[in-house]
Amino acid sequence: FGGGGMGRPGGRGGEPMDIGDILGGLGGQGVGGGMGGGPQFQGGSGGMRGRKQARTQDPTIEKEVFVTLEEVNTGVEKKMKISRKVYSEDGNVRNEEKVLKIQVKPGWKSGTKITFAKEGDQVPGKIPADISFIIRDKPHKLFTRDGANLKFTYKLTLREALCGTVLQVPTLQQDGRKVGLDCTGEVIKPNTVKRLQGYGLPVSKEPNKRGDIVVNFDILFPDNLTKSSKDILYDVLK
Repeated sequence: FGGGGMGRPGGRGGEPMDIGDILGGLGGQGVGGGMGGGPQFQGGSGGMRGRKQARTQDPTIEKEVFVTLEEVNTGVEKKMKISRKVYSEDGNVRNEEKVLKIQVKPGWKSGTKITFAKEGDQVPGKIPADISFIIRDKPHKLFTRDGANLKFTYKLTLREALCGTVLQVPTLQQDGRKVGLDCTGEVIKPNTVKRLQGYGLPVSKEPNKRGDIVVNFDILFPDNLTKSSKDILYDVLK
């Protein structure tokens, strides 16, 4: 224990016994004695004054990384360039640039955090801060994400809603493929919901599984009708 040695039970010439002497008197086999497994005590009257003060670490630096749904669908590597200051003992400072690579896995959820340890500014006597990147979804022009599912609103005319139609629903496939959804022979109501199974995003923990495209409807009504059209509709919709 810090060189406490084999102290004598009687102390040193009547002086008060130091804790190092006490543990030394046990043959160095006390709590963590001589084994390096416990707290290290300084022998002699100095006590624990010789211990260095523990270094503190700066707070974690957080930055958001925006990804498209297409990138979440396939996975992507994002390269993040950082610049940090490196301070030397003599007070000099230099800037250091570095590129951190983030492997975004298919299906990663918004809010996923990736941390690079001790990549912040380097200051003598302090532990550099960790840098965390938080994955965020970019807004998409067609889809809204709901976990592994993609929500899509299909606009169709009142005639299509009443008489039925075959819908062409877009997907995130790289070839721009659309999937047909046969709605002939049925009336589509404002609260009707259709699903295209397996055309959503990968499930992050099970990339072989996919969510669905959930189709909702926005039925477009005409701004005005002729009297003859109203008469026909009135008779038909009795």
